[in-house]
Amino acid sequence: MTNTEKKFPLSLSSVVDSRSAQARQTATPQTALKNLARGESRAAPVNSVPKTVAARSNSGHSGSGLSPAVAHGNPHGMGSDKIRHAMVARVAQQGVQDALVLDALAAIPRHLFIESGLSSQAYIDASLPIGHHQTISQPYIVARMMELMRNGRALQHVLEIGTGCGYQAAVLSLVAKQVYSIERIKALHELAKENLRPMRIANIRLHYGDGMLGLPQVAPFDGNILAAAGLEVPQALLMQLAVGGRLIAPVGSRSQVLQLTERISKDEWAATTVEACHFVPLRAGVI
Repeated sequence: MTNTEKKFPLSLSSVVDSRSAQARQTATPQTALKNLARGESRAAPVNSVPKTVAARSNSGHSGSGLSPAVAHGNPHGMGSDKIRHAMVARVAQQGVQDALVLDALAAIPRHLFIESGLSSQAYIDASLPIGHHQTISQPYIVARMMELMRNGRALQHVLEIGTGCGYQAAVLSLVAKQVYSIERIKALHELAKENLRPMRIANIRLHYGDGMLGLPQVAPFDGNILAAAGLEVPQALLMQLAVGGRLIAPVGSRSQVLQLTERISKDEWAATTVEACHFVPLRAGVI
């Protein structure tokens, strides 16, 4: 990690060349509710839940009410534990070491959040289209950002900017006590609600609005994660970060980097460049 800054507002750190954007297909959003109606989610034994996640659910730590029947879907073999755990193993090989994050990634069926026609690609390490020129992030980047934000801490209130299809919020629900997620595109906000409803996750609060404004009414947050890239981190989000809290966001335009920001004190933030990445642009307002 390099290029640490301690001034507010934060400017863009040194920019690393990003990967070229993947060619995206046009996809009609497919909801988890419709997948379930097609019989694409089948119950599996509760004891097949990863041990760490199972222990957290039993203790009530995460507050998630994730249904075992949904957490272990099996549409034509694509949602099986074996394939999902193989995906998680690849993520671990890429350097993600947080066991809690890896267990959460293993517990959430990614195929239920994408167009059924793309289900054969659900567990490859790639972003996929979800409609409205937006994507579901690649599994590695989801896990990496959560690991950086968590930093081994027990997370209480976490804010996500860019709900999208709801996948990342579902994973976050297993590593934080309360997850607040904002989406600016109404159709995606509704899609996320449909996707998450059958999972009965109790600790996610979805909001339709301008993510760049955050949620001052429930701040401060001890974690903040952005799923879209701006030229700099919005000041409102920095101000809503608790002292000691961590914010992880892609920053840049054509060339982007992951930037980790820690709030050191009431008036001091430290920003560190982590690695190259590629995200859709962060935009203001709602549509």
